[in-house]
This record gives sequence, C-alpha cells and structure tokens, in this order.
Amino acid sequence: MSTAEPSEQIATARPEMTAAIMAETGLDERILRDLVHSFYDKVRGDAVLGPIFAARITDWGPHLERMVAFWSSVALMTGRYHGRPVPAHTPLPIDGAHFQRWLGLFRETAHEVCTPSGALHVIERAERIARSLHIAVKEAQAAPDAIPALR
Repeated sequence: MSTAEPSEQIATARPEMTAAIMAETGLDERILRDLVHSFYDKVRGDAVLGPIFAARITDWGPHLERMVAFWSSVALMTGRYHGRPVPAHTPLPIDGAHFQRWLGLFRETAHEVCTPSGALHVIERAERIARSLHIAVKEAQAAPDAIPALR
C-alpha cells in the first residue's frame, strides 16, 4: 500500500504514523488479521503450546479479535488495544522454551503472510514483546506477591 493516508477502515490515534508504517512495510489490517489467524491456527495445533491455550480459551472469536487489535496497535501504532498482557500471562505454566516456541511459530507465519519488510517489522516487535513478557512472567512466578522491579 503506497497511500499517504491510512485506509479509512483503520481507526488510529496516530494517522500520519500509521500511514507511514503501512507505506513502508506493506502491512494493513487485513494482513494483520491473516497473520493473527494463521499464527493461532498453528499455535492451536502445536503439541507444546496448543494444550496451554486449549485449557484457557474456549471461545476463540473474541481472543482473535483482541489479538488483531493488539497487533494493530503494536505494528501500526493505531492504539486499538487496551489490555494488560502481563497479568494475563503471569499465571500460565510457561517458561523460556514456550516463548522460544511461540517466537518460532510467529516468525514462520510472518514470513508466510507478510511482505518481507512487514515480516521484519512484526518479528522485531514480537521478539521485544517476548523478551519483556518472559522477564515479567519469570519475576512474577518467582515472587507472586512482590512489587515488580522497574529497572
């Protein structure tokens, strides 16, 4: 997409930034939706990650919509996501191996669904998110009642 304005169907808090990212990466809401749905299809069928998700998510429609909004916010700076990912993940039985598996599936899916520059864009963000979330989960699991150390 090489338009200077974001697509009219994209609600964004930062229209100029969103338009620039879309032009630079080829990403848009449709591609992010395809990415999220394809990725979670793989996650659901994965022997390592699938059971963790299956034990917690019974209605996938709302979860997928929330994840599309999350990736719209992360990748296109739309501000559509208003959740709290750390508290949602800290009680899960996950460790570094789970984050590595998640990243492996995400990287694979991004390369299949996105343009090359779009894949690099979302993968870089996914790696940062996984690193931060892994640290937060590890700290919360080690000391569930502690106030997080913001270093």
